[in-house]
Amino acid sequence: MNIEQIYTGCLAQGAYYVTSNGEAFIVDPLREVQPYLDRLAKDNVKLKYIFETHFHADFVSGHVDLSKKTGAKIVYGPNAACEFDCISAKDNEEFKIGDLTIKVLHTPGHTMESSTFLLKDPNGKDHAIFSGDTLFLGDVGRPDLAQKAANLTQDELAGMLYDSLMTKIMPLADDVTVYPAHGAGSACGKNMMKETVDSLGNQKKVNYALNQPNKEAFIREVTDGLLTPPAYFGMNVAMNKKGYASIDTVMGNGMRALNPAEFEVAAEQTGAIILDTRDADVFAKDFVPQAINIGLNGDFAPWVGALIVDVNQPILLVTEAGKEQDAVTRLARVGFDNQIGFLAGGIDAWKAAGKETDQVVRISPAQFEAQVKIGESKVIDIRKESEYAASHIDQAYSKPLAYLNDWIKDINPNEHFFMHCAGGYRSMIAASMLQARGYRNFSEISGGFNQISKTTALPVTDFICQSKVM
Repeated sequence: MNIEQIYTGCLAQGAYYVTSNGEAFIVDPLREVQPYLDRLAKDNVKLKYIFETHFHADFVSGHVDLSKKTGAKIVYGPNAACEFDCISAKDNEEFKIGDLTIKVLHTPGHTMESSTFLLKDPNGKDHAIFSGDTLFLGDVGRPDLAQKAANLTQDELAGMLYDSLMTKIMPLADDVTVYPAHGAGSACGKNMMKETVDSLGNQKKVNYALNQPNKEAFIREVTDGLLTPPAYFGMNVAMNKKGYASIDTVMGNGMRALNPAEFEVAAEQTGAIILDTRDADVFAKDFVPQAINIGLNGDFAPWVGALIVDVNQPILLVTEAGKEQDAVTRLARVGFDNQIGFLAGGIDAWKAAGKETDQVVRISPAQFEAQVKIGESKVIDIRKESEYAASHIDQAYSKPLAYLNDWIKDINPNEHFFMHCAGGYRSMIAASMLQARGYRNFSEISGGFNQISKTTALPVTDFICQSKVM
């Protein structure tokens, strides 16, 4: 028996590859399936089953393509209404893979079909659980995503999740290993640990959700502080239920190299978003006008999903040389399949063709300190509410990047403001989106709050500025 966790940091997502006696199964695979196919060939094993813990909201699974390419059967838990060939297993149903057994534990609450897969070793002993979004390390799955589909409230779903955990998970032995679908950084939970594997016994001790005195307390704690889910979540669920275009087709379209003239025509004719994935400090100096900057060296796919609300939106890419395939792949993982090509030669080719470029007014913390007048100047802090609440520049307004599409309408285009995040990644996303929509009345601060607080004498506070006037 071999168990391998395949962890993808940018999505904080864990897939699992397990082999036994010439057979294999995979749990919650990513969209791009070639690495799995290569591994199966290398190990000379046959993929028998693809286990899906639930219909994922934060990424598009590779189950459909992987099944087509290997003949492996796709297995969900009860209540899974797939629009492709799949097994909707019964609670406690068992599947054999080599010398191993997988037992389906129906654990609804995060979603109605959510299931935990219990792995039994060749001797029949409980060895591990692939817990999906039912149980994370330090947290449990959020119960608000399936309200509409289930026709239930988040409190009702949280109550179901409590029952699932108490009756199906907690009775298992402490030495059972927990393999969750996500870790810290995922929007599917709020309190996840940085570790990605743990014993169930330790989770029984340290997981706040497993240590509530009763169901009512569990519901209250689990539902407290949930942020609005990203807009793309619902569309990813639909793709995972209904199926999707082959990853080969998506990659072929996205990897279409366009010279500057072709790129410009494509942008004009399709209304495509120009997505520039270079680092913020490089982007700020020169970029294709109207381009949006979301750097690959950060939480790229989640921010694309949060801010580009339609997965069907045509996308043209500008990347660093050699990063084109990485960008196309990471967009496909979250369902952005309508990619129509990338700028061959990047920004250098664009400038060499005599095309116009744009810039962002980016200033240093020292320049910010010299220019700002606390109490008079407008300062916009686009970090998360929790970051702002811990400490922020005195008199700054909290306007998180995640809600930019809402608060942008409150901006007075004739009034200058300063804008920052924690380190400069998120504020450059905001700056590019603002300029793409015609706002140029701001200065973005490099290094963000981290550098402002370390290198300047500007006053900081945890007092929250209540005014919503921009």
